[in-house]
Amino acid sequence: MHILISGGSGFLGRALSQALLRRGERVTWLSREPGRVRAPAGVEVRSYDAMGADDAADVVVNLAGAGIADRRWGDKRKQVLFDSRLTPTRRLVDWIRSARTRPRLMLSGSAVGWYGRQALDAAPLDERSAPHDEFVHVLCAQWENAAMDAVALGVPVVLLRTGVVLDPGAGMLQRLLPPFRLGLGARLGDGRQALSWISREDWVGAVLSIVDQHAGRSLTAVAGPVNLTAPTPVSNIEFTQALADALHRPGRLRLPARMLRLAFGEMATLLLDGQRVLPGRLSSCGYRFRHPELGALLRPDFVRAAS
Repeated sequence: MHILISGGSGFLGRALSQALLRRGERVTWLSREPGRVRAPAGVEVRSYDAMGADDAADVVVNLAGAGIADRRWGDKRKQVLFDSRLTPTRRLVDWIRSARTRPRLMLSGSAVGWYGRQALDAAPLDERSAPHDEFVHVLCAQWENAAMDAVALGVPVVLLRTGVVLDPGAGMLQRLLPPFRLGLGARLGDGRQALSWISREDWVGAVLSIVDQHAGRSLTAVAGPVNLTAPTPVSNIEFTQALADALHRPGRLRLPARMLRLAFGEMATLLLDGQRVLPGRLSSCGYRFRHPELGALLRPDFVRAAS
């Protein structure tokens, strides 16, 4: 198969690309500046403008987007977050519209932020649950809606509502490990907010499973929103203690909510609010998680690999 990936050089795109290459698939990355992208051997890098009607791909994976937690949310930063997601998505759909041979499947990035903040006593969420209307929901909803335009072109679309992805050496763990190693691991606010997480290995495995189901025209192949989260969300207290235990360090400190709101402004919602999201559709289509439990994932050897 030929897999076309936007955002291929990112935390998730690079891991997915390497897994595809190991399977012998052809992988092409799309980039606004292809000359500046360092891709693994075997990956072709092309610009969006270079894609024409005669180009073809079996599967499109749309992951492009600026990091939501990289900077404080001012008006300009919010616009960057929208533009970096909507513009590549719309360009991909425009190319699909023009292509003489259209892809068999489009997978497009999203996040569990689509559900917005949820009450501490709220029931676990699946793909049928309603959202809380706020900035992160609007961002994800517009991103998803832009991708869903491909459905009218005859291309099934899977929306990857991704939780916090855990893997050695990158993402959230990379930021947390230095203070935790110093014994400064702390719960955030009261620590009761839920964290819906997934290992990067399972994220890649789930995406490959979805691709394979569609390639085999399985009757159980999923479409629409799919929660990419482990089946066991945890509280911030539980996560803090599990990571501290893996490092053999205390984890009894607390960062007050007021301090986090002063430091991060509106973006503090990513730290202080949460939602318990379950992988309903992944489970129903038979995906078997390699890492269903956080405690089994955050082993000492796992966190040492993040050095």
